[in-house]
Amino acid sequence: MSKIGIFFGTDTGSTRLVAKKIFSLLGEELADKPKNINRTSLDEFLQYDALILGTPSYGVGDLPGLAVGCQERNWQEFVPYLDDVDLSGKRVALFGLGNQERYASRFASSLIQLYRVFYGYGADIIGSWSTEGYQFEHSDAIIDNRFVGLVLDQRTQPFLTEERIKTWLAQITPQLLPALQETA
Repeated sequence: MSKIGIFFGTDTGSTRLVAKKIFSLLGEELADKPKNINRTSLDEFLQYDALILGTPSYGVGDLPGLAVGCQERNWQEFVPYLDDVDLSGKRVALFGLGNQERYASRFASSLIQLYRVFYGYGADIIGSWSTEGYQFEHSDAIIDNRFVGLVLDQRTQPFLTEERIKTWLAQITPQLLPALQETA
């Protein structure tokens, strides 16, 4: 498909709100409306060569889903549909939510699970993000001293969210556009 697909998992609705903000900033010419992963078919997901995927943090760095206490189906239930799917040629940017004060020892660690899944299926992961400006003890979502995607703290730093999203989108959009042009 010649637009960016935005998919998210959510439990409280915060990740959905961030996905909507990302869509609003990208505009409908570049992206399709965000879709909850629990209402997405594999065929619909695979239509996109440029993807922005979001996840809440849940459990102790778990992939969010029913087995770890989410109220609705989430990434944990969608990922098995990807078995035997080659995602080579797909460009994927990730974002995750976390609370750096309450969960300082595992801040936004669920994001690494999403990274591992899509990297493992051959996707080109883009959009790493600086750890500067956050106060936490540990996060599994760090590779080479950077988060594997945009990390937002809607609880303790909501005032930084919009600027962080804008900066991140300025970074990733040019990297996602070649994937769009290849399919056009």
